[in-house]
Amino acid sequence: MPIRRISSKWAKTEALLSSPELSSRVPDTRRFDKETVRGMLDEHGMIYVKPVNGTYGRGVIRLDRLSNPDGAYSLQSGNKRFVFSGFDEMYDALLKLKRPRPYLSQQGIELLKHDGRRFDFRVMVQMSRARRWETTGIIGRLAHPRKIVTNYHAGGTPMPLERLMKAHLEAAGRTAGDYRRELSELGEDVAVTLGTRFPGLKEIGIDVAVDTELKPWILEVNTLPDPYIFLKLPDRSVYRRIRRYAAAYGRFRRKARPSAAKKRKRAGAR
Repeated sequence: MPIRRISSKWAKTEALLSSPELSSRVPDTRRFDKETVRGMLDEHGMIYVKPVNGTYGRGVIRLDRLSNPDGAYSLQSGNKRFVFSGFDEMYDALLKLKRPRPYLSQQGIELLKHDGRRFDFRVMVQMSRARRWETTGIIGRLAHPRKIVTNYHAGGTPMPLERLMKAHLEAAGRTAGDYRRELSELGEDVAVTLGTRFPGLKEIGIDVAVDTELKPWILEVNTLPDPYIFLKLPDRSVYRRIRRYAAAYGRFRRKARPSAAKKRKRAGAR
């Protein structure tokens, strides 16, 4: 069976919201329109609007309702940020900036920071030979100082969980091993839920935000996750494990073993 891919962020979000255990981990997410954007900014103060179908953080825009008496709003795309005196002015600029495709609106989560830069995590979950979902890798993504997304392709810096979370976990009296297990279990729960809704999935990459209370939030799930980011970890065995699992279910071709005749030929050439 070919590996299944689900491109729609909305379809994946609906599946997660159907789970009583996971729904509280999903930020408020709604279909994009003017009144939804206005209402969510009034309720949450900060939201992200993003294409329903898209990767690498492309097309993602951050909107903020600024806390001042003038009722100003800000909009940021990439490293460019604009401030507007009112909602209608901001929304008109948003329509000109966004791509001509369906979008959704998502509650913004204030990410933890490391050296003044926001970060989140990518949790890699794969189907094992025993047909069980297993978390095979977790990597932090430190955002570019001037960007709103953490993606490596948008200038983010891959880093180990332990380094990014050290100060935050020490302040909370928790260990990196304990938090790693929490994210691993969350990843496997997400995979089971999506795998039930969408049979044929073999791998997922979950983007997880962590708020100031250390609560993990599921920002989105990628069904064609980039394994190569894990090459940036000091521990290369993580990438080798991910690659081995992926080869078993057919994402990568296995290297063919040389035949006995080829081995004899090579030996004779030495």
